[in-house]
Amino acid sequence: MKKSDQYHKWVEWSDEDNAYIGKCPDLITGIHGDDPKKVYADLCEVIEEVIAHFESEGRSLPAPKVKPMQEVV
Repeated sequence: MKKSDQYHKWVEWSDEDNAYIGKCPDLITGIHGDDPKKVYADLCEVIEEVIAHFESEGRSLPAPKVKPMQEVV
């Protein structure tokens, strides 16, 4: 498992921004674009870069806190 896999990432439409927003709140505030698949791919790439930066600086990664919503039955 890659280190980035432990962090929850998602893309959602924003009426306010009129764009898709990619989020990973444990590591970055977000990115945006017109194509949800491209936004998700870019988000994953940015997360890998953030992790590489933390490691190059000798800093510990923050613990993942954001979890996907679970369906209530």
